[in-house]
Amino acid sequence: MPVIPLDSADDPRLADYRDLTDVSLRRVAEPAGGLYIAESSKVLDRALRAGHRPRSVLVQDKFLADALALVGEDAEIYVVSSETAERITGYTVHRGLLASMHRPALASVEEVVRDARLVVVLEDIVDHTNIGAIIRNCAALGVDAVLITPGCADPLYRRSVRVSMGTVFQVPWTRLDSWPRGIDLLREHGFEVLAAALRADAVSLNDFERPAGDKLALVLGSEGHGLAGTTIAKADRVLQIPMSNEVDSLNVASASAVLLWALRQ
Repeated sequence: MPVIPLDSADDPRLADYRDLTDVSLRRVAEPAGGLYIAESSKVLDRALRAGHRPRSVLVQDKFLADALALVGEDAEIYVVSSETAERITGYTVHRGLLASMHRPALASVEEVVRDARLVVVLEDIVDHTNIGAIIRNCAALGVDAVLITPGCADPLYRRSVRVSMGTVFQVPWTRLDSWPRGIDLLREHGFEVLAAALRADAVSLNDFERPAGDKLALVLGSEGHGLAGTTIAKADRVLQIPMSNEVDSLNVASASAVLLWALRQ
């Protein structure tokens, strides 16, 4: 497993970190399936524990020992200065380590929800910080699986992975092929579908009691418009968080933490 010092930001071996955006990393023809970027030793460690494979690691010298301990002989390690790292990536690499990772194949929805009791569905959420924060909340508050709709941002986008603190590798997730028809699939697997929305007929969390043993799927909507009307119409119940001081809504990541705390077993 070679450790390779590099001093040129133009070195072709650094193309994964320099020339490709997160979108193009997903579409890179070789290797099949595309790539994503893991940032920091903690995130890389969680990715490796989840069985993900590194293609290479970009590291500053003071973090070399961490990289060696994590990847062993599984990938080349490119050692650069902090200045070179910034020239390559276009931003300050605060955590000193980036890894180009092979993107694993997504599991089927059926496989992800088969043994789940509490599922979160993200409908067309496009802010990568929100995606990462919600998945971190899901990991902390006992969610068994996360499903994302076709219009939802990528949980393996670099910022999403970083904000999640690598918990995106711990909570099983996959992408639905269609929505809101995916609600029918959830019902087939025995889930009651709960929509988080501001509606006059919504059930306040103050009045909601989770029946023991029930399988629940909580649907959270996009940052700007909330849930689509068709989604709310198809849901079994609509929930809302009681609030004060004429505040009508929370950021979707903050709302997810409140709702999941109330829905936990």
